[in-house]
Amino acid sequence: MTQNNAAFSAAEYQRRISATREAMVKAGLDVIFVTDPSNQAWLTGYDGWSFYVHQGVILTLEGEPIWWGRYMDMMGGRRTCWMDHGNILGYGDHFVQSAEIHPMQDLAEQLKARGFERARIGVEMENYYYSAKAHAVLTEELPEASFEDATALVNWQRLVKSGEEIAFMRKAARITGKVMRCAIERAEPGLRKNELVADIMHAGITGVDEDWGDYPAIVPLTPSGLDATAAHLTWDGRPMRDGEATFFELSGCYRRYHAPLSRTVFLGTPPDDMRRAEEAQLKGIEAGLNAARAGNRTCDIAQAFMDVLAQYGIQRSGRMGYPVGLSYPPDWGERTASIRSEDSTVLQPGMVFHFMPALWMESWGLETTESILITESGAAEPLCDVERRLFRKG
Repeated sequence: MTQNNAAFSAAEYQRRISATREAMVKAGLDVIFVTDPSNQAWLTGYDGWSFYVHQGVILTLEGEPIWWGRYMDMMGGRRTCWMDHGNILGYGDHFVQSAEIHPMQDLAEQLKARGFERARIGVEMENYYYSAKAHAVLTEELPEASFEDATALVNWQRLVKSGEEIAFMRKAARITGKVMRCAIERAEPGLRKNELVADIMHAGITGVDEDWGDYPAIVPLTPSGLDATAAHLTWDGRPMRDGEATFFELSGCYRRYHAPLSRTVFLGTPPDDMRRAEEAQLKGIEAGLNAARAGNRTCDIAQAFMDVLAQYGIQRSGRMGYPVGLSYPPDWGERTASIRSEDSTVLQPGMVFHFMPALWMESWGLETTESILITESGAAEPLCDVERRLFRKG
């Protein structure tokens, strides 16, 4: 085993491999091919901006995992993966974006060479990084194998964070606090939004003390006024204006680990309906945090928040949060459990969620959210230390 620059201890990686193999056995799989870059990094430590080409991790029921990708990225694998260099493989550049041949042909040969031409192979069917063409070529090249949907098989193993992971998330949370305070302090009428976002990104990449900042999986979301009635708008070059609310949904990132946070700034005096919604939202968040206890369910968090909103005559539907941790673009969520009425995932110590009961109304948006850690006992612990309120300026 070669540690190189891997972020975690050998014992931590072995824990992850063992948990994933147990899930593979339960699913009746001989081998899985993992394309989600977050899952690749979680299993092997691989960290590079190469997920625009075909790459992945081959995990069988014994031995080290195999990282497979473009030859030039194989060198990055040797710098970041913990495995022996013999288990870091690269295919030739003639496969890249060719209309004549496909990288999955090379992957198929790698699987055949290891005796998996008739195996039960799990692939991540619902994934940003595994294309329809890739699946078609792989199944054509391995006609005697059976392919099973292993979407989120690895993701679910990531749900409960280890102590090493939580330590990274606390570092990310410190950076998040710095980033959010920068956004709140700099926001003022006349400031062009792109200039504010430049300061936000500088604060995030600079980091805190020795904890350097990585690029977050989602860019800063900073809509103002009517734009803030939508959830996922970014920024433009218009100046901020009096009489408008701007919500900031941001996250620091440390070694690919995130701790997202949202706060809202109003330039001027907020309207009465927004102030009333703020009161409801803050009380609802407290109720949700109190319900976010080991042994309860994700739906209990959602219901606690909605019960408070109902007392104020405010209706809200939809998801109110999701697990977070190690992620790559385009999303810092882990795509497993959800904080919503229909989800009954039992909460366990070590789970971390972005609890985000945002309110998007007809003429304004109010986002106040927390990254929360489920603890051994008691209510969930917010990881960030930014005051929870609607910030009023001017």
